[in-house]
Amino acid sequence: MSSSTLSSRIDASVLTAIAPRPPKAKAARQAAIIAEFGKMLPALLLQFGATTALRIDHLLAQVAHESDGFCTTEEYASGAAYEGRADLGNTQKGDGKRFKGRGPIQLTGRGNHRQFTIWLRKIIATCPNFETNPELVAIFPWAGWAVFFFWSTKALNALADRDDLVAVTKIVNGGRNGLDDRAKYLAKAKNAVAKLMADAIDAAQKFTSIRRGSIDFERVEQLQRALAAAGHYLLTIDGHFGPGTEGAVKTFQRSRGLTADGIVGDKTWGGLAPYFEKELA
Repeated sequence: MSSSTLSSRIDASVLTAIAPRPPKAKAARQAAIIAEFGKMLPALLLQFGATTALRIDHLLAQVAHESDGFCTTEEYASGAAYEGRADLGNTQKGDGKRFKGRGPIQLTGRGNHRQFTIWLRKIIATCPNFETNPELVAIFPWAGWAVFFFWSTKALNALADRDDLVAVTKIVNGGRNGLDDRAKYLAKAKNAVAKLMADAIDAAQKFTSIRRGSIDFERVEQLQRALAAAGHYLLTIDGHFGPGTEGAVKTFQRSRGLTADGIVGDKTWGGLAPYFEKELA
């Protein structure tokens, strides 16, 4: 699947797969955010180069955490803790509350709202002045644009390429706050995006692909034995397609000039064929 094709398939259904089941009081708001943000994602992901699986995975994981599982576009706290924060551009009395976190990625501070306005007016000349009207950052479509303002100006695609959750989190939140929760969302995002990719592969090939989490234990065992024979990868032959097997698949794919997505489709099966002990079932 090409990067542009992948980004075009990231929509509300993917967000729903990542999102937790909310309390009843938050359900309607979550559904509205997922619907609105989902509509914007395909075009914005493509426009700002967040088109690979890892870039999409990390972006969605961070947004999911910052938005309380897509349940809010406004920070629950008052913002008083940001009062006087010169690093956020909060130089006037009341700036802490006035410029508290808004948007799915919680854009915070007068300075960021000013820079967001400057940035977006180069794309949409008639957009609002968010320094004057910060509350609009919590409303779509501006809330969606705010995500990509932050993501692109902080060059987070490069960190996502390294699969470096700690580094991405430090830029988004200034430290390791909520790292465990972000890791859980990242795992869910990786699974949802990998499923999209596997489904697309299956539609275009004669063999059903397998990927991390596949429960075809016999075929996974066969895969593991072939990988071990092909490159002496250190694998436990257990029939479970976990992170170790996925890493070995990616290593093998890179060695053969294939797309290193960890999904075992026709081309990967073909490359491993000489190492199988028996014919594919």
